[in-house]
Amino acid sequence: MPETLTLAAGWIDTGTGLGNDIKDLIFNVAIPVLCGAFVVIVGVKTKAPGPTIMAVIFAAIVWGGSANMDRLKDKTTEDITQYDGGGGGQLTGPGDQ
Repeated sequence: MPETLTLAAGWIDTGTGLGNDIKDLIFNVAIPVLCGAFVVIVGVKTKAPGPTIMAVIFAAIVWGGSANMDRLKDKTTEDITQYDGGGGGQLTGPGDQ
């Protein structure tokens, strides 16, 4: 009986590894660098504290969201399960309380 050999398996593993490396590079390097560049560019262009402070706040939101993507994914899954009948309790209308 001849032994079967799947040639595509190596390429699939290589592609998966490259995809994970690129994802890590984007989340750990590109997003923080772009957030910092955003703050610096807004600060240099406007030369005013208000827009620069707002740029810092927006950059922190984006950076924090990307850094906590796994936790946010799990929270979203919990919410979907909760609203999809997994949460228990009877829903009552505003006048039925």
